[in-house]
Amino acid sequence: MKKSGLILTILLSWGVCSGQQADQISVYANQPGAKVQSTMWGLFFEDINFAADGGVYAELVKNRSFEFDDPMMGWKMLNNGNGRLFIYKNEKTENPHYIRLETHHEGAGFGIMNEGFRGMGVKQDATYNLSLQARNIKGTNNRLTVSIIDSLDHVLGEASLKIAGAEWTPYKAAITVSSGTAKAKLAVISHAVGTVDLDMISLFPADTWRGRPNGLRKDLVQLLADMKPGFLRFPGGCIVEGRTLSNRYQWKNTLGEPANRKLIINRWNTEFKHRLTPDYFQSFGLGYFEYFQLAEDIGAEPLPIMNCGMACQYNTSELVPLDDIGPYIQDVLDLIEFANGPVTSRWGNIRAEMGHPEPFNLNMVGIGNEQWGPQYIERYQQFANVIKEKYPDMVLVSGAGPAPDGELFDFGWENLRKLNADMVDEHYYRNPEWFLDNASRYDSYDRNGPKVFAGEYAAHSKQDGSSLNHNDWKSALVEAAFMTGLERNADIVHMASYAPLFAHVGGWQWTPDLIWFDNLSAFGTPNYYVQKLFSTNRGTHRLPVSPKTSSSSGKERFYVSAVLDSGNREIIIKLVNFSDRALEKEIVVEGFDRLDPTAKMIILQHNELKAVNSIEFPEKISPVETVINSKKNPFPVSLGPNSFSVIKVKLQAEGK
Repeated sequence: MKKSGLILTILLSWGVCSGQQADQISVYANQPGAKVQSTMWGLFFEDINFAADGGVYAELVKNRSFEFDDPMMGWKMLNNGNGRLFIYKNEKTENPHYIRLETHHEGAGFGIMNEGFRGMGVKQDATYNLSLQARNIKGTNNRLTVSIIDSLDHVLGEASLKIAGAEWTPYKAAITVSSGTAKAKLAVISHAVGTVDLDMISLFPADTWRGRPNGLRKDLVQLLADMKPGFLRFPGGCIVEGRTLSNRYQWKNTLGEPANRKLIINRWNTEFKHRLTPDYFQSFGLGYFEYFQLAEDIGAEPLPIMNCGMACQYNTSELVPLDDIGPYIQDVLDLIEFANGPVTSRWGNIRAEMGHPEPFNLNMVGIGNEQWGPQYIERYQQFANVIKEKYPDMVLVSGAGPAPDGELFDFGWENLRKLNADMVDEHYYRNPEWFLDNASRYDSYDRNGPKVFAGEYAAHSKQDGSSLNHNDWKSALVEAAFMTGLERNADIVHMASYAPLFAHVGGWQWTPDLIWFDNLSAFGTPNYYVQKLFSTNRGTHRLPVSPKTSSSSGKERFYVSAVLDSGNREIIIKLVNFSDRALEKEIVVEGFDRLDPTAKMIILQHNELKAVNSIEFPEKISPVETVINSKKNPFPVSLGPNSFSVIKVKLQAEGK
């Protein structure tokens, strides 16, 4: 069905011609209120669900440097009878392990094969850049064949490398594949009798985001860029804390050449017994420099979250004694210098050496992720005292714990308010009804206290934290209703982000998630499209709206918010109809008589609340655009059952 036909069908099914009595919605365009922050709608990134390695970080080889707890995880031996392999360890390097291949017979050769991250996704006629480090220990003219093969061991493309010399040397080749598959593998075969050492065996698509070597997966980054996010929060999440402090995220270990970045186990490796992922590690190929670069690429403010001397309180709750907190605070000061310092400073020079002499213009830093209790407050206070003395304009993001209410939440807010905290991060993973009931949550918040960062939220269709949660239309629709409340309170809510961001369909630990992907493709969930419609229609100033919600015999649940885009002289109205029947409304634009005769209407709707998008049907629930008649003020709109609509109408200049 053509889109025009689909729109007509939708409008007719909603009862445009039904003659039902319309309710009136007043938008006070002549009373612009609080500024909507440029950071209002953003992104939360955490390396969970194979979001980094195996996801947005485009490396196709798993355990490329043999540093997993089992150095051969992801690898297997080929042609076993033709040779032997050994794992060596050099304690003098950050990535000490490497592999030695002894080939005993000419002919078929001897080697290893890598399975990738649930396979390797390769596309027909695409080119893939191979790199590895090697040295020839014994023998002459040692030749390697490196092949990309499919699940039936058919060769899709290959390259030949001549390994010469006893010193470690980098080798590169470009491999173009003849056909595509999501389950490719990489084979490395030594053909000559002799011994060769190998390390950092890597394979990247040539077509990465912005063509960068060691780069990011293009389609996943494009989905982020399309949202026009106001900020990027990284690297988590509980990744920041670690199960123990030794497993926490240490940003300085993620700088420099990828071969020199020390791999650690991912804390989500064994967190969920129902989704064990023993092959989940962090190579830090996506490190702090790349996070800052990504934020800059997509036009987002960077928001790094730093460990505050506390491991995850759901796990070990390890604490650094207050007397020993100094190095943790220094880490934040050094990070600010890395992001903003001149090239003549120590950390600014490191940034410049990595290819970015200009500062990243960091304006805010998070102190701790999801900590709670007196231990957090006393540590936050020490961080704030030192950082604010040196960088008084740096916005510090603090936290109110893992829940949106309760004793710990109240304790956190009470004490952070006393400390004059800049911004408090609230998290809520709750059932759909909670989001409907809390659309007015911030209407009564203290306007003189800290600002609010809705840093992690998602409606859980089954129950909090269940593996049976789905990104269904109901969860997205109630989030839209809740977000109208965030927008109405833009004077106090300055930032908001859904969580988590990414999930591999074959390697996830937590659901729901905003964007799902396999090795070849990706799709935005209905929740993604809700987030995108808010972030790409942010506006500049909040507008009063009446009524905010309405009810009819308990069956009608309706939510609305509006903003002014002063630069475009445009009013943007967001309307959620959470009911199984169409609603007829009249929009009254107060304070302006002259409107453009047509308005744009963007509709996100599905009749089945349990409907989901998928790899097979990625746009089953996605926005549809149409135009409506806005020549008269008021003008009528029809809101379909279970729908989220965005209406954009321009104000005509006087005299037109």
